[in-house]
Amino acid sequence: MFHEIPLSRPVTPLLDQVPTPDKLRELPLNALPELARELREYLLWSTGQTGGHFGAGLGVIELTVALHYVYNTPHDRVVWDVGHQTYPHKILTGRKEQMLTMRQQDGLAAFPRREESPYDTFGVGHSSTSISAALGMARAAELTGSERKVVAVIGDGAMTAGMAFEALNDAAHQNTNMLVILNDNQMSISHAVGGLSNYFSHIWASKSYIALREGGKRVLQSMPTAMNFVRRTEEQMKTMVTDAPGALFESIGFNYVGPIDGHNLEELVETIANLSEAQGPQLLHVFTTKGKGFAPAEADPIGYHAISKIAPVAERKAADTPTPMSTPAAVAASVKPKKYSDVFGDWLCATAAADLRVVGITPAMCEGSGMVRFAGEYPERYHDVAIAEQHAVTFAAGLACEGFKPVVAIYSTFLQRGYDQLIHDVALQNLDVTFAIDRAGLVGEDGPTHAGAYDLAFLRCIPNMIIAAPSDEAECHALLTAAWQHPGPSAVRYPRGTGTGASLYSHAEQVEIGHARRIRDGHEVAIVNFGSRLEAVVQAADELKRMGLASPTIIDMRWVKPLDEDCLAALASSHSLIVSVEEHALMGGAGSAVSEWLHAEGYACGLLTLGIRDAYIEHAAPAQMHAACGLDRDGMVRSIAARLARTQLGH
Repeated sequence: MFHEIPLSRPVTPLLDQVPTPDKLRELPLNALPELARELREYLLWSTGQTGGHFGAGLGVIELTVALHYVYNTPHDRVVWDVGHQTYPHKILTGRKEQMLTMRQQDGLAAFPRREESPYDTFGVGHSSTSISAALGMARAAELTGSERKVVAVIGDGAMTAGMAFEALNDAAHQNTNMLVILNDNQMSISHAVGGLSNYFSHIWASKSYIALREGGKRVLQSMPTAMNFVRRTEEQMKTMVTDAPGALFESIGFNYVGPIDGHNLEELVETIANLSEAQGPQLLHVFTTKGKGFAPAEADPIGYHAISKIAPVAERKAADTPTPMSTPAAVAASVKPKKYSDVFGDWLCATAAADLRVVGITPAMCEGSGMVRFAGEYPERYHDVAIAEQHAVTFAAGLACEGFKPVVAIYSTFLQRGYDQLIHDVALQNLDVTFAIDRAGLVGEDGPTHAGAYDLAFLRCIPNMIIAAPSDEAECHALLTAAWQHPGPSAVRYPRGTGTGASLYSHAEQVEIGHARRIRDGHEVAIVNFGSRLEAVVQAADELKRMGLASPTIIDMRWVKPLDEDCLAALASSHSLIVSVEEHALMGGAGSAVSEWLHAEGYACGLLTLGIRDAYIEHAAPAQMHAACGLDRDGMVRSIAARLARTQLGH
């Protein structure tokens, strides 16, 4: 058991002998526990150097060793779900020396990537995709007559998504030779009885269920056949989730084995080897401990889900040295900007305190979305629906039908998974649901799987929807209020991380829907900003003025839909060039909206749209990603200066 993260590179003589799985498979079985110990220590050290996902990888050390020991990877396919637990997999598959580049520009990705290694069989970042992908690979092997074996590794939390059960059902229907390993780290499905059992037991004992059940009985009294069917179904369901955890999977059509100890290498290797030769769909249920082998992570698996880079000793000593602050200005400078998720969380609590109709909903993103305080203060109005984005959206629609004003807190990249429900169940019926869209734009080290680069494009084409893009914390608070007060579907998109330090009361006026705010008057060039890049826009305008190229007007548009058409008309009539800026894909985004409007109204002024080009932006620090897209100060200056030069040349 480790109690501290190593600050110096550990000595790993056995791990050094197995740079790839073919060398791992040459080891005797009795050497694997020592290999696992060295792998765990190396993972602790390397992740401490770079930061990143932490607890999940520690929990699958033994499972990862066993899989590569049994299967002939990469010929055989191991498909990981979500992917944040694959750091040990990367170490064992030829990337040990690259681990110090993890999540850095041009370094290793935080998740499996097919382009990165042949051992990464499927690129992931979202949950609950592994069984579907593995089934496709297994079926492909059957169609080509290959003896290739396929295994999917899925966590218990990912089993809460409907997609996983859709894939299980189809795999059983096709009777495909494949193994699904359910990695139960007790974060969702718990011990032999389990979280599902506890959940259903709670439902079956609740007053609402009993009342519904008794009411249904009265309705069915006149229909004995239906009454018997309902009774048998209820009894079978209870048996499936309470008497044996495998009954659920057996009833679908899988051969269920387990649960077994996911940290016992001898048992893992023997069991997986046997199941790898079995015919038909197999499911192995293993118990693991998230953060295994590192005492603080075992005690706090949520807090140690991911960690930040550990500073060198000299830096930590300097940080611990108190800095004298005697002036009010110094004290003010020491106040850290708030995270946007915390701004949202505070707004939600304040709004809930003033209106009993507020209900908060999240698909398994309580901590990330800033809802911990709300969950504690308003537990009866807080709903974590697990990894079920489609259900979250339609659940909110149902609440709205009954006069509540639900707020769905969801990451931009995950809202993509509930798009049909957004259109059909919310917008088409013009229901009063507010979407608080976190992680909008580029998200830094997590890379393109988590980037919120497409929400404006897929939202603004939907009738009845209004969309706000705040430029700082104060705007975020104000626009959340305006969107929530709107009696229909609305969305507020804001970035990951901290804001600019704006006071929530710096401009606390009531914000009107579709009204922009003027930041600075200028001439010839007007920059219209949508969202989080306003600070860089101001810096770029200052630099353009210093260079004598332009003195731009700056508008914070606030709303992507509806646009402030009066503002745009005034700008188009008095400026030769409008520049739109957004941290979003250029195709279909806010700049496209401006272009469409200018064209429809017949304005002839020039338009330059700045945003994310038609490409996936690879993981890097946020500042590096902004620079790569030309969305930092220097990039904007270059683009605007180049456009002005072309205009002067008559191009």
